[in-house]
Amino acid sequence: MAPSGSLAVALAVLVLLLWGPPWTHGRRSNVRVITDENWRELLEGDWMIEFYAPWCPACQNLQPEWESFAEWGEDLEVNVAKVDVTEQPGLSGRFIITALPTIYHCKDGEFRRYQGPRTKKDFINFISDKEWKNIEPVSSWFGPGSVLMSSMSALFQLSMWIRTCHNYFIEDLGLPVWGSYTVFALATLLSGLLLGLCMIFVADCLCPSKRRRPQPYPSKKLSESLQPLKKVEEEQEADEEDVSEEEAERKEGTNKDFPQNAIRQRSLGPSLATDKS
Repeated sequence: MAPSGSLAVALAVLVLLLWGPPWTHGRRSNVRVITDENWRELLEGDWMIEFYAPWCPACQNLQPEWESFAEWGEDLEVNVAKVDVTEQPGLSGRFIITALPTIYHCKDGEFRRYQGPRTKKDFINFISDKEWKNIEPVSSWFGPGSVLMSSMSALFQLSMWIRTCHNYFIEDLGLPVWGSYTVFALATLLSGLLLGLCMIFVADCLCPSKRRRPQPYPSKKLSESLQPLKKVEEEQEADEEDVSEEEAERKEGTNKDFPQNAIRQRSLGPSLATDKS
């Protein structure tokens, strides 16, 4: 019986080591998890947000203090949250996280970066004494809801997607590193060609060339503007006709005078001969 009793005790100790003390089970963390889907909840109310990474030693040291501070959240009327930047790269780009851990305070959509001591007492004093009023808020141009930060978030998500695809090509498909780079190079060229064709199509639709531009129908104003030109042309033609008529009359006059002069010369010829004699 003794061996079986010792075996039961050993199994009980093993279970306690694996599962922890029974009073720790069922304890829910007061720290809320923020993702790309629910981050807009930060724009309403009072918040303290921690950006961390599981592999960061400083973040690991901060976790007990942050959990203890979260227990005071209901009394201080503040929401305590955290963001895992390894799982949410879009939020890392949206808030421009360059160091870990990074803590932000948000009050009704105004974000301020907390740079004080990282202890439970200092966090409580920061909220209870409203020390956040002494910190200048982030400009609206660089706010997480601005167009600039939204585009930055999209770039971070794209970079994470490219990294995931690269790992998939190397680890799952067994491609060499240069093969993965070749795939991305070809994809970049094709996307650039498609983007260029789309831009040319849009530009051709907005600003068509002169050859393809349809000729407008003549309007009343155009016909009115052409009337003076027609009048000038008609006057020029009338002047030319008058000049031609005058020249014809002159020619006829010269032709009529010529026989009369010849007759006179003939009549004068004999009289001149008699006088000479």
